[in-house]
Amino acid sequence: MYQDYKYLYETHLHTKRGSACARCTGEEMARAAKEYGYAGIIITEHNWGGNTAVSRDLPWEEWVDQFIVGYEEALAYGKEHDLDVFWGYEAGFDATEFLTYGVSPEWLKAHPELRTAGVKEHFEIVSAAGGFLVHAHPYREEWYIPEIRLYPEYAHAVEAINATHSNHKSTSHNDPAFDTKAIAYAKEHNFPMTAGSDVHSTNLFGGGVLFKKRLTSIQEYAELIRGGDYMLTNGDVIYDRFGNEVAKVN
Repeated sequence: MYQDYKYLYETHLHTKRGSACARCTGEEMARAAKEYGYAGIIITEHNWGGNTAVSRDLPWEEWVDQFIVGYEEALAYGKEHDLDVFWGYEAGFDATEFLTYGVSPEWLKAHPELRTAGVKEHFEIVSAAGGFLVHAHPYREEWYIPEIRLYPEYAHAVEAINATHSNHKSTSHNDPAFDTKAIAYAKEHNFPMTAGSDVHSTNLFGGGVLFKKRLTSIQEYAELIRGGDYMLTNGDVIYDRFGNEVAKVN
C-alpha cells in the first residue's frame, strides 16, 4: 500500500551557491525541506556545462570547492536537525541534462577531465565509478533548450515526473505533457523512473521519491531505484514506480 512509503526525498534541488538560477542558500533550502516534512534531500547544482553560479575561470579544485558550498550548508543543517542530505550534480550538455548521483566531491576533484567531457564520456567516467545517471526532464520545451535530445544508451534511469511540470504551485515549465512523454520514454526503454521537484527556492512543491525506510547513503538511493521498491510524487499525486496514478495527496 502507498501508505507504507512514508519517507519522502527531494531528488532534484538547487541552491544559489552553485546554481545561478536559484535564489536560496543550502541552509535555507534544507530548513524549508525539514519543515515541509521531507526525510531528506539531494543537492543537484548545475555544473560547469549548465547554469552554474561558480566562475568557470577558477582552477578545477577551487571550482569544486565553491561548487559544493550549498551542499555543505545544507549538510550542516541536516546533521543538526535530523534531515538526510546527499550530494549530486546536474550535468549540462547544451541544455540536455543528467542528474548525477553516487559519486563524491572528492571524486569530482580527481577527475578534471570531466570539464571537457561530452555526454558519452561523462557517462562512461561516472559509470566506471559506480555512479548513477538520470536523464532529467527529457521532454521539457523551453527557450533555452535548442532541441529535445534523447540518449538511452547513456543513462541509467529517467526523471519521469518533474513537479515543475505538473504541480499546482508551479509557475514555470508548467506542462504535464512533458511528464507524460517522459513516462512513455522510460517504459519504452525499460528504464527505472524517478521524480523530483527541480526546486530553486523555498517555495517547495513536495515532489520526489517515497521509500519505506530512511536512506543511509546516496548509493542506497541508486540501489533502491534499480531495485524498484519506491513510489513517486509530484506533490499533488502519488504514482507507482511505473508512472501510474495511485492516489491524490491531501
